[in-house]
Amino acid sequence: MPSAICIKGQQVNDPSSMPEPGVRRSPQGVPYTELPHFVNADGLHLFCRYWEPVSPPRALVFIVHGTAEHCGPYDELAQRLKQLCLLVFAHDHVGHGQSEGERMAIKDFQVYIRDSLQHIDLMKSRYPNLPVFIVGHSMGGAVAILTACERPNDFAGVALIAPLIKMNPESATPFKVFLAKVLNHMLPSLPLGSINSKWVSRDKSKVEAYDADELNFHGGMQVSFGIQLMRAVARIDKEIPSISWPFLLLHGDADKLCDVRGSMIMFENAVSSDKKIKIYEGAYHALHHDLPEVAQSVLKEVTIWITEHLPQRF
Repeated sequence: MPSAICIKGQQVNDPSSMPEPGVRRSPQGVPYTELPHFVNADGLHLFCRYWEPVSPPRALVFIVHGTAEHCGPYDELAQRLKQLCLLVFAHDHVGHGQSEGERMAIKDFQVYIRDSLQHIDLMKSRYPNLPVFIVGHSMGGAVAILTACERPNDFAGVALIAPLIKMNPESATPFKVFLAKVLNHMLPSLPLGSINSKWVSRDKSKVEAYDADELNFHGGMQVSFGIQLMRAVARIDKEIPSISWPFLLLHGDADKLCDVRGSMIMFENAVSSDKKIKIYEGAYHALHHDLPEVAQSVLKEVTIWITEHLPQRF
């Protein structure tokens, strides 16, 4: 059926808005010719955002969003970094936000890392002499860690906000893990529980905004997706002892979605001599959207840490 437009309360068929043959559109129906994007190795269009400073950039900062969300909610952080003459970029993971792909389904967690490296390489080709930082939150933290582990000498530093390093013990009991592995062979697309938004932030207005955001995925997580998260966590556990690149860890001790003990384990066991951790008492998962005093502290910690790690010539 042709789509329609509304004029003074009347619905009028608009032939010009009919889908054009061969035009790739976002899940929201917007042609990718009108959206910033790149095409990944699987031929899928991934929506991008760029925050470019007026002056020549001093560094590149790649922001990696978490499970079931998109890169839009990182605008405040990106704007702060942009004010420091840093060029910030991000994309919606495959199956998320305005990118193509089945919602919250991934054949291999490595796809997220591969796509991140592709986007980073694209930006490095445009700005070949600039240092590169990664900022990752939640599942995006796991992506950031494994991306940096693949190219440990390529990044000036990694800032992690409540990263997924250890599965939440309440949602990953031995029995539930065993059951998930069995179901992954029998019913891999079986939906599990969705993210309980009340644990995203202690700020009710932020929780309401999360629930109202149509670009977030509010359905249940597939069994196969949960298995990929567990495999990513297992990979990180093996990588931690060899992590030598600079990193910042920020985590709330009341986080019910990503276990704070994961950040503590990484801080204690990584061989890096340039590492910092800050634990926020009583804070929930999305620290950058928690109570105002926490959110502002997180923005300050990230911006100061990145500034301190810029090469001296800058």
